Amino acid sequence: MTQTKTPIAIIGAGKIGETIVDLLLDSDDYQVTLIDASTEILAHFAPHPALTIIQQDVKDASALEKTLAGHFAVLSSTPFFLTRTIAQSAFNAGCHYLDLTEDVDSTNFVRELATKATSAFIPQCGLAPGFISIVTQDIAKHFDKLDAIRMSVGALPQFPSNSLNYNLTWSTDGVINEYCEPCVCVEDGKITEVPALENLQHFSLDGIKYETFNTSGGIGSLAESLAGKVNSMSYQTIRYPGHRDIMKTLLHDLRLKDRRDVLKDVLETAIPATLQDVVLIFVTVSGKKDGRLTQQTYANKVYGKTIRGVERTAIQITTASSICAVLDLLRDKQIPDQGFIMQEDIALDLFLSNRFGRAYAMAPKHTGSN
Repeated sequence: MTQTKTPIAIIGAGKIGETIVDLLLDSDDYQVTLIDASTEILAHFAPHPALTIIQQDVKDASALEKTLAGHFAVLSSTPFFLTRTIAQSAFNAGCHYLDLTEDVDSTNFVRELATKATSAFIPQCGLAPGFISIVTQDIAKHFDKLDAIRMSVGALPQFPSNSLNYNLTWSTDGVINEYCEPCVCVEDGKITEVPALENLQHFSLDGIKYETFNTSGGIGSLAESLAGKVNSMSYQTIRYPGHRDIMKTLLHDLRLKDRRDVLKDVLETAIPATLQDVVLIFVTVSGKKDGRLTQQTYANKVYGKTIRGVERTAIQITTASSICAVLDLLRDKQIPDQGFIMQEDIALDLFLSNRFGRAYAMAPKHTGSN
């Protein structure tokens, strides 16, 4: 007997949405409805018996609600500024909602919707925010008393060749947004906000030097979960040395922070994309264990791979795998199916044992304490 596939909708047919489609079709467990406003982008998708393609402007909330009716869940892989419309449509349609947004205001809107929902609302299901919170929470729970947490993630070119030491690997809108918006952190045990691009630090991994600096959104809801339990906590983006200074010049000295459309055009015109990227995940937690000040670090590198005959980048793999893993856990009733679900509520062992979550175990991990 053929098992009935679970009907889900994916909104956004860009590189991440495309990778989500491939992962779910390859699993043979989902009936996928792909929704995007662009006929040109949708034309790239080959016919598949488990794939339905719908060209639709998701800004039309009423029409979108009708399209979503009857689906188990909707996965949003759109720019952050569409989050509210899609979340509201999912709420009205009564289906579960998952997204990849790093935008704080959008997540707060989703949280408010979830208080009245009969379905699950699970924002920030990507890499950062997302997997980074799951890892950090897993490390933190082994301490008797927490002192400091430093969370860092970067999607970087393996072979940087320009003055920015950077290639476009992610949504340009998302990158600009996280470079401009205030950054939530914990200082002296209290939640506060600090400017993006500040708190420049450096570290080395496998003989390569990196810089990190504050960016918005990556900390997710973890600041709220650990406020009062940790003295300091921050989220930073990882780049090669020199990147932060150039971005500060563009955003602040040239005032492109106030002309983001211009900056987007400049970056997308001048900075090439690359398939040869690597995702770095670096988390350091310090605190008391058995009365002794201890530090524990998680470091991981994830590279791209081929899915259904298509070469996918590391950022596509990590982001798409995360949201697919959470969808799997939701479908299999391994996480709550109503209300607001935070990433740190998901156990690391449960996530990594999932068929999609195993993407994070592909690269060697270096863990230790001192």
